[in-house]
Amino acid sequence: MTRNTAEVTPTQLQAYFAFTEVSSLLRHAVEKQLRDAGDLSYVQFQLLATLGDSPDGRLRMTDLADRVVYSRSGLTYQAQVLEGRGLVTRAPSPDDERSVVVALTSAGRDVLGAVFPGHIDALHRLLFSSLTDADIVDLGRILQRAADHLRADPPRSAAPRRRKA
Repeated sequence: MTRNTAEVTPTQLQAYFAFTEVSSLLRHAVEKQLRDAGDLSYVQFQLLATLGDSPDGRLRMTDLADRVVYSRSGLTYQAQVLEGRGLVTRAPSPDDERSVVVALTSAGRDVLGAVFPGHIDALHRLLFSSLTDADIVDLGRILQRAADHLRADPPRSAAPRRRKA
C-alpha cells in the first residue's frame, strides 16, 4: 500500500484549524437561530432553501441530496419530517417513475420567510461584520475553488448520478 507522504506546513495547519473553528462556531450559532425561529435543523433549512432557490420550487430527491451533500437515505428521512409538517410534498416524478420529486409548499415558504431575517442577521453579525468587502470577495473565491476541487471527487452523496441514455 502506498502512503501519501505529503506534509502539512504550519501555515496550512493554521489555516485548516481556523477554517474548522469558524465553521463549527458559525454552524452552532446558525443551528440555534434556525431552531428558535423555525424549529428547523440545519439540514432541514438547507433542503427548504435549496428548493426555494430552484426555479419552480421542486427537485428530484437525488438532485436535492447531491446539492446539499447529504445521504439519500438521510434526505428521505428529513423530507418525511418536513412533509409531516406540511413544508414539502413528495410525489413520483412525471418524467421517471423511479424518481421522487420534492416540492416546497406555501407553508414551507412561510417558514423560510420567518427564519431568513434572523439567519441573515446572524451571518452578518457573526461572520461578515469582522471582514472587509475585499476579504469577503477573497473568502468566496477561495472557498469556491476548494468546493470545486472537492466536488471533482465527491462523496457518493454529492456525486450526481449518471443517467442512463
